[in-house]
Amino acid sequence: MMVSTQTRILNQAREWRNDWRASQGCESIKGTFNIKISRVMFSLVCAAILIVSAQSQSPALPVDSSSTMDNASSTLLYGEYLRPTQKTKVSNYLFDAFGPYPIVGSALVAGINQVYNSPPEWNQGVEGYTKRLASNYGIGIVATTTRYGLSEAFKEDALYYRCECTGLIPRMRHALVSTVTARRGEDGHSVFSIPALVGPYAGTMVAAYGWYPSRFGAKDAFRAGNYSLLAFAGENVSLEFLRSGPHSLLSRLHLNNAHGSPIEGPNK
Repeated sequence: MMVSTQTRILNQAREWRNDWRASQGCESIKGTFNIKISRVMFSLVCAAILIVSAQSQSPALPVDSSSTMDNASSTLLYGEYLRPTQKTKVSNYLFDAFGPYPIVGSALVAGINQVYNSPPEWNQGVEGYTKRLASNYGIGIVATTTRYGLSEAFKEDALYYRCECTGLIPRMRHALVSTVTARRGEDGHSVFSIPALVGPYAGTMVAAYGWYPSRFGAKDAFRAGNYSLLAFAGENVSLEFLRSGPHSLLSRLHLNNAHGSPIEGPNK
């Protein structure tokens, strides 16, 4: 009997040890994944800085060649730039902050959070999902408001402009780089955008200290901000490639708003 009892205790101890190792392995995988996301975001920022720097430091050309090259480059990448009016900026801000995209995106992310029970303090069921939905929607509103507000302070154009270039890779690169760049001045030249970079992290920072459980802090906000910035990049990709002309599906769904350039892109 004594041997049997000892055997059961040892077996139970082994099970606990294995469970602990498994949980540690999951945390290690999660940590590795978060590190990879951070590296992706860092690479994206570096790429944007290099591209903008290369454009601003391009060698001078003769007057005739320079004029021709500027016109060709402008047509290839963006088309003729028209600085948006305040009415257009407000319309786009309202759409970005309160329109169908943030609602659908918040609902999807809330569903993922629900599956992983994150944060666990909010539990499951309708009440838990509602909290997660409201939280993600609030993060989006804060992030968008910060980006547009700071863009006004920095005199930047926060709208997304489709690339007039062709090909999957050039258009994908344009969409991703536009995540952390903006346009400035009457000519609409590209600059590295502090507002675009700060916005996603401002949203998650407010959530961490505003309505998330008390155990969340700056580190958690930074990690969540990486995902918010990645989601913003995904939104740019969708704006770049989804057809949004008057006869498109998006138009029938009333998603064909003024978001993006007032100039018609290749898919409009």
